[in-house]
Amino acid sequence: MSADLPSSDREPVAVSIVVPVRNEADNVAPLIAEIIGALDGRWAYEIIYVNDGSTDATAERLAALMAQHGQIRQLKHANSSGQSAAVRSGVRAARGAIVATLDGDGQNNPAFLPDLISAVERGVGRVGLAAGQRVGRKDTGFKRMQSKIANGVRNAILKDGTRDTGCGLKAFPRDVFLSMPYFDGLHRFLPALVRREGFDIAYVDVIDRPRHSGVSNYGFFDRLWIGIMDLAGVWWLIRRKKPTPAATEVH
Repeated sequence: MSADLPSSDREPVAVSIVVPVRNEADNVAPLIAEIIGALDGRWAYEIIYVNDGSTDATAERLAALMAQHGQIRQLKHANSSGQSAAVRSGVRAARGAIVATLDGDGQNNPAFLPDLISAVERGVGRVGLAAGQRVGRKDTGFKRMQSKIANGVRNAILKDGTRDTGCGLKAFPRDVFLSMPYFDGLHRFLPALVRREGFDIAYVDVIDRPRHSGVSNYGFFDRLWIGIMDLAGVWWLIRRKKPTPAATEVH
């Protein structure tokens, strides 16, 4: 069986938590403990870590925790393919109808996962995305300035009505995500693409916090120009969207 497709030899789950990581060995255990604490007793769930070409002890730390907790799964990319690719691999492998994502560095607090998941459940068939919106950000002033400019430009062009698309805390129906056109950087344009498909977005304020340890592994300048090209591409997709005609079967 392909490693990136849902497995049928496990207990059914309602929710899949997808965590993309690259070289986050010291952050794995504390974050998993928080995820378990937030979700235990509320949903049948699984935690899918997508190890995006880590060269540290991330794989070993995950393997040790998998032996203790049956709901943890690990997918591995042989080489680092980027955050969007890691999220997509996790969503494809997910067995839950609802998928929630968060960054693996500890800045996203799992305590907000229930609010995001519940927003999708309440809006079944209508809400295509529950998006975390960070308040009290713990990034450097320079990084906050970068995000403010990027969000302002994106919103002015795409008019997606979202002040913060960079927050890793999100929840969505799995089938809605997989219906989106895939490209590197997709996770930063989900609000615009979800609206393009006719779904609503639920917003949840979340409190940012410092990462547990280490440094960021997905940088800004290495994706700047690609992000500009992606922005132009998403703008084109939105403009080219046509209404889906109603089809009835003739017998």
